Amino acid sequence: MPRYTLAWRRSLLVAAACALLPSVHAQTQATPWPTKPIKVVVNFPPGGAADQIARAVSQPLQEFLKQPVVVENRAGANGNVGGEAVARAPADGYTLLMSSGGMVSVNPHLYARMSFDPTKDLMPVAAAARVLVFLVTRPSLPPTNVREFITYLKANPGKLSYGSPGNGSSPHLAGEMFKSQASVFALHVPYRGAAPALQDLLAGQIDYAFDPGIGLQQVRAGKLRLLAVGSPHRSPQFPDVPTLDEAGLRGFDADTVFGFYAPAGTPPEVVAQLNAQINRALALPAVKERIAALGGEAVPGSPADFHQRAAADSQRFGAVIRDRKISAD
Repeated sequence: MPRYTLAWRRSLLVAAACALLPSVHAQTQATPWPTKPIKVVVNFPPGGAADQIARAVSQPLQEFLKQPVVVENRAGANGNVGGEAVARAPADGYTLLMSSGGMVSVNPHLYARMSFDPTKDLMPVAAAARVLVFLVTRPSLPPTNVREFITYLKANPGKLSYGSPGNGSSPHLAGEMFKSQASVFALHVPYRGAAPALQDLLAGQIDYAFDPGIGLQQVRAGKLRLLAVGSPHRSPQFPDVPTLDEAGLRGFDADTVFGFYAPAGTPPEVVAQLNAQINRALALPAVKERIAALGGEAVPGSPADFHQRAAADSQRFGAVIRDRKISAD
């Protein structure tokens, strides 16, 4: 038999001694959580889809966790400002991010340099909602359906404008996908969030938008005209409204998933508890109804499910960004 060296024998003794001691991980598991308020950073302005979903989930979440859950808006750079704030926060489960999937699946393609890496510095906790985008126009425009709208755009190249929550946002990418597939041209006007874009659309400052659901109340009130859904499936809220795929733009899909992230290194048992309680909140009728009011649907699942969806979206939207030569500038 081979002879053990002195160093090897010493390492065996150290390992045996360590086995008799409680592990650091076990001590971490024994640490109670949560014992203080939890902050949810929304990386877009108040009133947008991310903000509304965060507030819908946070209310029951604080009841389940028996701690206050405070929502804080930190907008800018297509979600990067709030994303970086959470990425740099202590990895203790007391700071979370609510974001559209675009910060992970779009921004790395959009920005030549980022001050943090969302795929490494953040970890998925739970998806919250699949959010559709709706092609809406100001009602004073003549077209009343997608075919007429495309014909009108072709007859007025560059004369119409559309708004989005910002360069690289899913509504912006939806607009670029639409222009590419329909072979039309319109001016893109980026805003600092979906709510400001909606306000200008209602005021007639822009002509149309791919709305992430916050303008559906105005659609019902007749203040906006809904032409189509930028999703593979029709919206349960508007079952008579066709998808863009049905209207002739084959394979059109601009859906995105919004969800919660934590700083990388957050203890797995804390992530598991957050995931379970967020999924519990998403099962509540009141939360489902609030998400449905945006034209979306609750999508409970595991962190792995959320990660896989973000990876698939990254490939899909990355191709659009490269094809349309979109940048953050």
